[in-house]
Amino acid sequence: MTAPQQRTISTAVSLEGVGVHTGVQARVRLNPADPDTGIRFRLVGAPGAPELPASLDLVTETELGTTLGAGEAKVRTVEHLMAALAGAQVDNVVVEVEGPELPILDGSFTGFADAIERAVPVEQNADARVLELSGPIHLDAGKGTAYVAAPADRLSVAATIDFAHPSVGRSYGSFVLDRPASFRQDIAPARTFGFADEGERLQARGFALGASVENTVVLDDESVVNGPLRFEDEFVRHKVGDLLGDLALIGGRLRASIVAERPSHRGNVAFARTIARHIRRSGEPALDITRIMEFLPHRYPMLLVDRILEYEAGKTIVGIKNVTINEPFFQGHFPGHPIMPGVLILEAMAQCGGLLMMDEVENPEDKVVYFMTIDGAKFRKPVTPGDQLVFEMEVLQFRRGVCKIAGKALVDGKTVAQAEFKASLQDR
Repeated sequence: MTAPQQRTISTAVSLEGVGVHTGVQARVRLNPADPDTGIRFRLVGAPGAPELPASLDLVTETELGTTLGAGEAKVRTVEHLMAALAGAQVDNVVVEVEGPELPILDGSFTGFADAIERAVPVEQNADARVLELSGPIHLDAGKGTAYVAAPADRLSVAATIDFAHPSVGRSYGSFVLDRPASFRQDIAPARTFGFADEGERLQARGFALGASVENTVVLDDESVVNGPLRFEDEFVRHKVGDLLGDLALIGGRLRASIVAERPSHRGNVAFARTIARHIRRSGEPALDITRIMEFLPHRYPMLLVDRILEYEAGKTIVGIKNVTINEPFFQGHFPGHPIMPGVLILEAMAQCGGLLMMDEVENPEDKVVYFMTIDGAKFRKPVTPGDQLVFEMEVLQFRRGVCKIAGKALVDGKTVAQAEFKASLQDR
């Protein structure tokens, strides 16, 4: 399949309105941007006009909206614009923002979608970043919020919401969103909504200060105050739009079949991070077994790391161990009920962490890692044949050849073991 081309806009376009949470007037100007620069928020009203890339790494808050921030620079409620840009398949834009929050407009995505259309999206001479899955992904975000994504050749989203209100209840919607026209027709007009009896409580906490019947579908105890609805299932359509906006922070055009149960901004961002991690780990390994054996002295049956998926020198490392029934320890642990010994899970984590230490010294082939202490070791779930252990290790401190490392082992995204290690680098 031919890769689509990146897109920006042909001309700048501006819009303004009140922020739904701050109640402060905000102005936004969308500007064309070069290929491979992505979506960037330029805070023109802040000292130095700092720029915030639309990135999961910069998400600081997810309560009743998605906020990006770095240091003192912050912009709230970016999800509606991000959804509209993703829906229009626009990859590169500089968003100049004057105010602490993007405007809510009429509460839907249409105002932003209209502005993008007026700016005339145009193709650029660069391939778009297409995000594809190598297998299914599942996330249980807690409190009844859960997500599943599966490989697909286009983007589709099905979602279920559940509110104890006669006008909402349990609602389901499924949408194919592979064309800009699909987003404009099926999602963009759907407005944000809120409950009248929560207004004072939210305002006391600094939320919904700009909310009104002009920009929010308001529900009292029995019905919609400011009807009629634009769709019978407008509420679930808006939640799908919010999910699209949050997933756009991954940075690319996602092709997947997604099912969401009771999506929320907190869950959406966690799910986006899960997808981003899956995509990173589906590429070429940072170290294969041949390279691992150049750094670690362990050999069969004690070499317990098969591959390094991610690596950031001196900071983090992610490795895997494929657990098979052929492991020698299963002969005695336990016959008829094979379970990987917890001490070997810790050993595998330690070996993965040891690779981080090796990068910190010259001539690592002349060094060996000795572990000094293991603290806070916890085992959450048995590991059995067929499991793939994923080790996520992080350096907490490295001083004078002594390193403190924290890590966890996961199977299918769930933690099965965790611990902190202290180790020393010594000459062989």
